Amino acid sequence: MQGEGGRPEARLYRLVAERIELLIRQEGLATGARLPAERELAASLGVSRASLREAFVALEIGGVIEVRSGSGVYVAGRPALPAAGVESGPGPFEVLAARRVVEAEVAARAARNSSDSALDAILAALLEMEQTYADPACHEMADRRFHLALARAAGNSALVALVEYLWNQRGAMAHRLKHHYRTEELGKATLADHRAIFSAVAARDEAGARQAMRAHLARVHRTLSGG
Repeated sequence: MQGEGGRPEARLYRLVAERIELLIRQEGLATGARLPAERELAASLGVSRASLREAFVALEIGGVIEVRSGSGVYVAGRPALPAAGVESGPGPFEVLAARRVVEAEVAARAARNSSDSALDAILAALLEMEQTYADPACHEMADRRFHLALARAAGNSALVALVEYLWNQRGAMAHRLKHHYRTEELGKATLADHRAIFSAVAARDEAGARQAMRAHLARVHRTLSGG
């Protein structure tokens, strides 16, 4: 992303991360000190909870803070530049927004174009997701296979490449965000969402497949962003 004069444009979460680090310095918060509650901090900074959470995980990767699920955010005391070591690509919520646009249409096209063998591949990935629910790494791989199988079923190789690109953007920040903010309710709902997507595709229901994918990704965004 380029700003005026061809200069790289800072991503919002990086700007928020800088403001949080400035706050830590200005308030003289020592190692182990707890930052203000999420809602309070988002309001005082004038940013969304989604941007705040992205900034938290960037700063955590940089060693500035520690996010303790269910407890709060604490100063880690290890000096680092804001978001040091974080990938320079799009933030997790940018990727989710792009996926809502792209993968909803992919699902609709899969409903229109999928062959029997393509449906078998989607179903195999779905069953693997269900069977590996208790194993996060294997479950993540099965989830990726499900979405790529849908893209292949759509019958357009460019869409396959695009979906694969979006999934490849799920780097350290996305995984840390999911680790801290994913809920058991979201995990169970995700399985039901994927079953609904597959059912619509198998029924050749283009509108239903499109809506099922949109609803799934909106649910993920809503949970991980705190609403």
